[in-house]
Amino acid sequence: MSTRVPARAGKFITLEGIEGAGKSTLAQFMSAWLGRHGFTVRLTREPGGTPLAERVRQIVLERGAEPVSPLTETLLMFAARALHVQNVIRPALARGEWVVCDRFTDATRAYQGSGRGVDAALIDALALAVHGDLKPDCTLLLDLPVRVGLARARTRQGATADRFEAETVGFFEKVREGYLALARREPQRLRIIDAAAPLSEVEQRIAQALGELQAREGRA
Repeated sequence: MSTRVPARAGKFITLEGIEGAGKSTLAQFMSAWLGRHGFTVRLTREPGGTPLAERVRQIVLERGAEPVSPLTETLLMFAARALHVQNVIRPALARGEWVVCDRFTDATRAYQGSGRGVDAALIDALALAVHGDLKPDCTLLLDLPVRVGLARARTRQGATADRFEAETVGFFEKVREGYLALARREPQRLRIIDAAAPLSEVEQRIAQALGELQAREGRA
């Protein structure tokens, strides 16, 4: 007998945080946890998530000779997001799947807004144009001190660090504060998880958050 959840409105869950927070590893954990509890899961990421959006991702992340302005960076992020929302996220939700996404528009607000200084009103206008009223049902903000996160990321990437991983501590302090400001403004949606804790504890807190979201859906 199948344990899959019948067709119904899906849920949109995002993971956010600075480099080294463990988003990719924990996204896999979330996908497995939801699968064990009977949900069909679509695991994806930003920028990227579709073949064309992944090509845009390469442009955004590569450390090339040609300068990329904060505005250009922002527009590229939303170009990739438009493809992702149209071709992956909305169709999956319509099928009743639970979408787990490594980054979404909160990342643009933190990185390009707080980090780069791009106008918040412009980001909001682009968000409205690209995904309208679509927003995550739950966002888990994996928070940890900047120096801890960068040490993890740079140990992993070494000389292959991308444009963001090669940024300064000061830049990431702005990004982190941007994320925390978002969490203060939307405490019902954004849940802060201490990503500096041991992995087992982080997974336990994430499982608790998923269980609470599941219970709100009447599937406890």
